[in-house]
Amino acid sequence: MAGRFAGRTAVVTGASRGIGLGIAQRLVDESARVVVTARKQEALDEAVASLGGPEHALGIAGKADDPDHQAETVKRAVETFGSLDFLVNNAGINPIFGPLVDTDLAAVRKIVEVNCVAALSWTQQAHRAWMGEHGGAVVNVGSGTSLRPAPGMGVYGASKAMLTYLTQQLALELGPAVRVNAVAPAVVKTRFAVPLYEGREEEVAAAYPLKRLGVPEDIGSVVAFLLSEEAGWLTGQQLVVDGGVTLTGAG
Repeated sequence: MAGRFAGRTAVVTGASRGIGLGIAQRLVDESARVVVTARKQEALDEAVASLGGPEHALGIAGKADDPDHQAETVKRAVETFGSLDFLVNNAGINPIFGPLVDTDLAAVRKIVEVNCVAALSWTQQAHRAWMGEHGGAVVNVGSGTSLRPAPGMGVYGASKAMLTYLTQQLALELGPAVRVNAVAPAVVKTRFAVPLYEGREEEVAAAYPLKRLGVPEDIGSVVAFLLSEEAGWLTGQQLVVDGGVTLTGAG
């Protein structure tokens, strides 16, 4: 499918490494131009170089939940590449682990702010700047933890469940010009997920029918499908990308 995104521009948040960079790489491989964001410019510069340089990618540092950063990124995407056709809300945090009853509420508010409110704000910004007039597609990166209670990860899972609802509501409101979908990965081998499998990868993967953990490319291919015309009659949906683990009740 190389070339199917020629002339299209995507913003991918949280994309200096991991799933976000995997998504950006897949889009570039299919001829999109990408604007990648993360907190550290040095990491973004490395990401841009790996994506083929400034002809293909632009890195803009900032906090995902900062409206000024969002507005600047959207503006520069349009100014640099001429459009903003796709938005991938991938940035997310999970700084805490433990039971809800003991969770610091300031941390809860921050998680919801980054994982949910920021995704809504990015979508608003993209819609106002380009998609409202020209159309486009949005993909939100959720999590398998949103599908059922996850020990120790209740706040993260709840925030991703909220993101699922936002996906559905935005799809209802923004159609037909803008499609909004989501993906819900299980454990993907990234730095973010290392605590979930470090030192016991074979044991964790044994619970998966496909007997392996995910890699960023697994998510990138599904996101590319959701952004493409092949998914042109698909909106408000969340595709679970999990190697089959939710079928076992272990995910």
